[in-house]
Amino acid sequence: MNIIKNICLILYYLIGRHLPASQSPYSFGAKKIRYVLCKKVFNKTGKNVNIEHGVFFGRGFDIEIGENSGLGINCRVSGPLKIGKNVMMGPEVMIYTSNHKIDDVNIPMIFQGDTPKELVEIEDDVWIGARAIILPGVKIGKGSVIAAGAVVTKDVPPYAVVGGNPAKIIKFRK
Repeated sequence: MNIIKNICLILYYLIGRHLPASQSPYSFGAKKIRYVLCKKVFNKTGKNVNIEHGVFFGRGFDIEIGENSGLGINCRVSGPLKIGKNVMMGPEVMIYTSNHKIDDVNIPMIFQGDTPKELVEIEDDVWIGARAIILPGVKIGKGSVIAAGAVVTKDVPPYAVVGGNPAKIIKFRK
């Protein structure tokens, strides 16, 4: 089983990642090819998932993505990551689940290693705008909108519209 995952992962990075974007007039099934490869790599992949051109997801083994959801052009994500159903994601979104340790001033930061990985969870019916950044351990509530360029450092309640750096609630959807 791991052999198939590893082969699909290699094929994704060698071929699938570089195929044209799905809206391109010359994509010729690129969306389907990336879907088939990622379905074998991710822990869970729903129906009609769109992994766009240039997406980087590391090894991808600890990623779940629900039906009708997608990772936008040139997104960079890492697991553990749970994405619900009907999630839209703009280009160049970054989702981090770990960070650099910086606690000990007697040791250069480069030698301190990384913090433990923290799950990022994105619930159903969320829209994440272009170049948004989501940091480790954040939960994005159902029906939320993350504005383009937002830096999300804390949980977002359901149906909130957030934006800015750090992201703040702008309003709630009705």
